[in-house]
Amino acid sequence: MDKGTIGGIVLAGGAILLGLILEGGKIGQILQPTAALIVFGGTLGAVLVQFPLNVVLIAGAGLANVIFEPKSDALSVIKEIVKIAHQARKEGIVSLDRDLGKIENPFLKKSLMLAIDGTEPAELRKMMELELEKQAEYEEDVPKVFESAGGFSPTIGIIGAILGLIQVMQHLDNIDEVGRGIAVAFVATVYGVGLANLILLPCAGKLRIRIREAQIAREMMLEGVISILEGLNPRVIETKLNGFLSEIPEDSKEQEVVV
Repeated sequence: MDKGTIGGIVLAGGAILLGLILEGGKIGQILQPTAALIVFGGTLGAVLVQFPLNVVLIAGAGLANVIFEPKSDALSVIKEIVKIAHQARKEGIVSLDRDLGKIENPFLKKSLMLAIDGTEPAELRKMMELELEKQAEYEEDVPKVFESAGGFSPTIGIIGAILGLIQVMQHLDNIDEVGRGIAVAFVATVYGVGLANLILLPCAGKLRIRIREAQIAREMMLEGVISILEGLNPRVIETKLNGFLSEIPEDSKEQEVVV
């Protein structure tokens, strides 16, 4: 699991609840099912109006990328490509065909299939760069869903507060009931602002980072496959791919791939 995500949620939520308790409040005061229903239901409904259902479902599934670390990082991608390059150099690029089933990443598999089938490097680059562009456009919608939800939820929270105040106005003859009702009404605002700033907007930001990391990995795969097709030395390919990384641990540079 992503320790940063879990730790951030626990820290933010814990700090807010601790602050509430230190001010003499009680956690039960902010546990209002009606306010939660208005904010969560209203925000989801607004998002469904703005985005197609399939995009919203994909965004919901994308939460896994916020909570869990990616299965592979850039260094593991480089190691895999260098290993493939060693095999292609020793046995020929056609020998890679028997191991295609072991490759999990569909982009890398497709690139290698085109290379094995004899596609020219320039044509292969053109085809796969087009796929990269389309994939980037497709993935861009995912964080937009959370950003939009983060914009809607505070406003929905205000709507919930106003609805609560409308109910309060009907009991002006009982001052105790009015005070309690106002407090309850503003819980919806807390839910809306908290949902936006503690969950939705941070999730959108982390998803953008994850998406960019995946894009860089695919760019590395494409460059690696083309380099293999051009017959470059595996060490040269590794050095070339390391250029995609902003910072490379020294110990990882010294590791060699054994085939």
